[in-house]
Amino acid sequence: MDIYVGSIPFKWKDKNLYDLFEPFGSVITASIVIDKITRQNKGFGFVTMANDHEAQAAITALHGTEHEGRSIVVNPSLPKGEIRKPQRQKPEGKVSKKPVEFKSDKHKKSLPPWLRKEY
Repeated sequence: MDIYVGSIPFKWKDKNLYDLFEPFGSVITASIVIDKITRQNKGFGFVTMANDHEAQAAITALHGTEHEGRSIVVNPSLPKGEIRKPQRQKPEGKVSKKPVEFKSDKHKKSLPPWLRKEY
C-alpha cells in the first residue's frame, strides 16, 4: 500500500521516513520529494509498505504525531492526478448577516461608499 506523508521536517532524509514506518511492518520504499532546483526537501514524501494491514496500522498510529515541531499528515496515497478535497472547518460561534450599526456618523464616514448603504 502506498502512503502519503506530509508536513515532514525539512531536515529529514529518506532514512528518517523509513525508520519512522519500519516498526509497523515491511517497508518497501520510503522517499522524500526533493525540489529539482534547490535540492531541498519539499516537506512531503511517500512510503510503500508490503502489507495493507500494517500500512493502515502505521497511518492510524502516526497521523497527527509531532516530529521536530511539525505535526505530520499520514494518509493512503491517491492515484497520480487525483486531489484530496480539504475538509472544511465550521466557524466557531455565530456568523451575523446583519450590517454593523454605528452609534455615530464618525465611524460610518471612514468606510468606503459601498459599505455606507443604509438597510
